[in-house]
Amino acid sequence: MTLNQAFTEIEIATKGEGFTNLTSQINSWIRKTSIKDGIINIMALHTSCSLTINENADYRVLEDLSQYLKAIVPEKKFSSINNDSNPIEYSHKEEGLDDMPAHIKTSLTSTTLSLSIQNTKLVLGTWQAVYLWEHRYAKNNRKICLHAIGEFNKMH
Repeated sequence: MTLNQAFTEIEIATKGEGFTNLTSQINSWIRKTSIKDGIINIMALHTSCSLTINENADYRVLEDLSQYLKAIVPEKKFSSINNDSNPIEYSHKEEGLDDMPAHIKTSLTSTTLSLSIQNTKLVLGTWQAVYLWEHRYAKNNRKICLHAIGEFNKMH
């Protein structure tokens, strides 16, 4: 068996803070490249958005997830977990109130995912989808790098 590689970069226009389902775009690219079985690395090329796998059936799951992360990453300043000091303001604030919290949210989540490819599509559970999670308020154009390694169909 010979393994081959394929790379691409896709651009995602976000609508501001929230989730964008990338699953169909990634599966479309996998089909186009003719990768039958293998592994794909997915990487967000930014520091204020992240990638996650989560439920695709009930949108309230994503809403609750977003609300939870907002609760643990305050916008203007934060306090020690032990509440033993005065609130501390973020020093990085030149790019807006949402910027430093977005960097923290990205650090608490992930900018990369590695998944299996089987029969020319992502291996995901019944209710799972791959999401770009935008942590900034404004609309953004985000770049996602896809790198797949695997066995290609004969036509490739």
